[in-house]
Amino acid sequence: MLFAAFVSCKDDDDSNIQGNATMSVKLVDAPGDYDAVYVDVQDVVIKYNGNNDEVSIGEINAGVYNLLELTGGVSVLLVNDEIPAGSISQIRLVLGTENSIVVDGESYPLDTPSSQQSGLKVQVNETLEDGGHYDVILDFNVEESIVAQGNGGYSLHPVIRASLAVDSGSITGLVLPLGVQTLVTASSGNSIISTYTNAQGNYVLQGVPEGTYTLTLEADANLGLPPITIPDVEVIAGVATELEVVTFQ
Repeated sequence: MLFAAFVSCKDDDDSNIQGNATMSVKLVDAPGDYDAVYVDVQDVVIKYNGNNDEVSIGEINAGVYNLLELTGGVSVLLVNDEIPAGSISQIRLVLGTENSIVVDGESYPLDTPSSQQSGLKVQVNETLEDGGHYDVILDFNVEESIVAQGNGGYSLHPVIRASLAVDSGSITGLVLPLGVQTLVTASSGNSIISTYTNAQGNYVLQGVPEGTYTLTLEADANLGLPPITIPDVEVIAGVATELEVVTFQ
């Protein structure tokens, strides 16, 4: 199952637009309860409306990335290049064969047959204007993407949230004391976005659609600390909303 919410959607079919636009694609992660999840990213391609051809978005920063390291504001810039302007319908993240997961210190191959053949498909409907610059954030939801198989193995059924940075904002903050890993979740209606704090206690929720959110901070369950809730967090497109320091007592 693949879910993609592309924040800025337009219905126009502007396939006759001439010229070029610039697109960058960044990979981030929503948290998962594993030691590591490695994905082998080989290419990023887009498909235009009314055209069966696909276009690679420039030179890809290919590599094997641990998704669980892409929290606390850390991201991987997969590509940043010029592409033809026009109306696009799909972005595909093409994986190689070096995908794996580490559970309780033991590494397992991560079965991703459909992803290797056709790529992780993210449906979009966005018109790229001549001269425009578009920052796309692909947010992997690891917890929902990993499926335990009956034979003891694991497979990847990717759930990816895609957003256009110019049409979304972010929420940042600091959690104390240091060393307390904290799950940070912003929720508003059906929109739920989460991340973990990093070793310095920082967190960044990226690609957050404009609106009002309730922020919930949950420390490591083994510590027995009650969650902290921050209501009415306003997110404005193009703005980083910085919250006050939160301290677990």
